[in-house]
Amino acid sequence: MIEFDRRLREIRGTAAEAGADLRERALAVDADPHSMEQHFDSPGFHLIRTITTPVEHRPSADRGTAGFTPGRKSLETAVSVVELARGDAAMLLACPGPGLAGVIVDLLGDDAQRERFYGRLADGRTWSFFAMTEAERGNDATAMETRVDSRDDGFLLTGRKRYIGNAARGGIGVVFARTGRSPMSIRALLVEPEAGTGAAGGTGTGTGTGTGAGAAGWHRTPLEMVGLRGAYLSEIAMENVPVAEDAFLGNHLPVTRRGIWGAVKTFNEMRVQIAALAVGTSLAMAEYVRDHSAGTSQPAGLDLVLARAEAARHLVYDAAACVDRDPERSYPSSVAKLAANQLAMDTARWSARALGPAGHLTHPLLEKWARDVCGFEFMEGTANIQRLHVEKGYRTGDADA
Repeated sequence: MIEFDRRLREIRGTAAEAGADLRERALAVDADPHSMEQHFDSPGFHLIRTITTPVEHRPSADRGTAGFTPGRKSLETAVSVVELARGDAAMLLACPGPGLAGVIVDLLGDDAQRERFYGRLADGRTWSFFAMTEAERGNDATAMETRVDSRDDGFLLTGRKRYIGNAARGGIGVVFARTGRSPMSIRALLVEPEAGTGAAGGTGTGTGTGTGAGAAGWHRTPLEMVGLRGAYLSEIAMENVPVAEDAFLGNHLPVTRRGIWGAVKTFNEMRVQIAALAVGTSLAMAEYVRDHSAGTSQPAGLDLVLARAEAARHLVYDAAACVDRDPERSYPSSVAKLAANQLAMDTARWSARALGPAGHLTHPLLEKWARDVCGFEFMEGTANIQRLHVEKGYRTGDADA
């Protein structure tokens, strides 16, 4: 079990304050995820952008705010995500900022690419996106069909991506594509749909709905969502999009440390963070039921639900610490994601029973969370995929490492 030192307690407290601000805005964004202008400068969004942006790329006024510590980044992120999700997970995903794309840019990008990426996000009104999933291939990177074809004056990017957070309104993002048929041919590209993908970039803010073509060859469409509407899941179609040489992340790295390696490390970390979203939402639902129950007696099963959520919280923290020690090890993050997702689904069903037949009708925030938790199942691998990772861990001895 992770013991909280002063640093972790400070992170938890600061994130809890920001989470309260996210919760106040959650129903408005759920009702209309296109209208975000009134939330850009909110305390919650400001904190999320600040702590996820490297100090050297922040506005000067925010450089005194502590970020995540190297060597403990995954653990500290998990602690903050649990508290932010107790406010509202969809609002956390709706925040313009580095997000998952920032993880891969930090891992594979050179100095110029990082400057370009964080420069586009500096206005606090530009979303980033991370495009791996394809409708027919899921997250199986080795089977993806999106490709980059070489030509005399550069490259052309063609393919389709689906279920990509904030893609229809994103100003800059990372797209995975293949240059050949081998796994080593899969590369990550830093692209700007509003302005093309060359070195010069553009100045668009990414604040619109995103529907339409944008720059030549792009077509981006937001998907209809039941839950996690703030995440603005989208589909991207790319047809012969011109790509410059400097769009390829990792050119300065060995071939084995480019696209697919970066994806594996990123997914291991992100599974922990999705688990943290699920645990935070579970805690929010249980505490909401406790605080809004009629009468003086607590709802049946409340103690067990809270105990399970606390156990899952510590499981997530332990998995995050494992990722910090060994980013290429997948077993701990898969265990955490599998357990936390099941917890969230169970807690949502319990919350509906605990407040009676009309509970979700009279408590719209709780009803929203019950919709949101269904989305965690499909983020960074479904339960069946995680079970395969867990089985492999037992079979190879990774479970005992």
